[in-house]
Amino acid sequence: MKVKIGSTTFSIVRGDITEAEVDAVVNAANAELWMGTGVAGAMKRKGGTVIEEEAVRQGPIEPGEAVLTVAGNLPATHVIHAAAMGRDLKADPVMIAAATRSSLAIADKHRMLSIAFPALGSGVGGVPPAQSADTVISTVVEHVRTGKTSLQKVVFVLYQDETLKAFSDALRRLAGAG
Repeated sequence: MKVKIGSTTFSIVRGDITEAEVDAVVNAANAELWMGTGVAGAMKRKGGTVIEEEAVRQGPIEPGEAVLTVAGNLPATHVIHAAAMGRDLKADPVMIAAATRSSLAIADKHRMLSIAFPALGSGVGGVPPAQSADTVISTVVEHVRTGKTSLQKVVFVLYQDETLKAFSDALRRLAGAG
């Protein structure tokens, strides 16, 4: 599914975010920035421990904040570690929205043209996929509609069917597409 808002193209794909060819992939991080399971674990396995080492040197951070690191062996250029969870490894829509905004701010600061998001907070964080979808997509759509972004391509890369459907439904609704 693809939707264009202003000069930014949004797309939703089923797949492995570690294979996304973008300027930055967003990691669903914890405030300590260590990379254990889920999206973070997959990025560390495929991209190398250098990603976690650089992230941990910048932490800990507050839930809702984000930091930028190298992407190691991933096809992306950078990883943005968005702390959508606190030390208790639980996420909520407020933290997810803040982490999404922090990720977008880093992307714009570095004049990135493309970014890939997972379903922040929906794995270890325990937030239902539909709630993650509504929060992440509404935050990104609101950001893009300001017209003050360098991003030309935003991709939501989702691994499970239920999450893919939740993000597709949210994008249709929030972007006013079909």
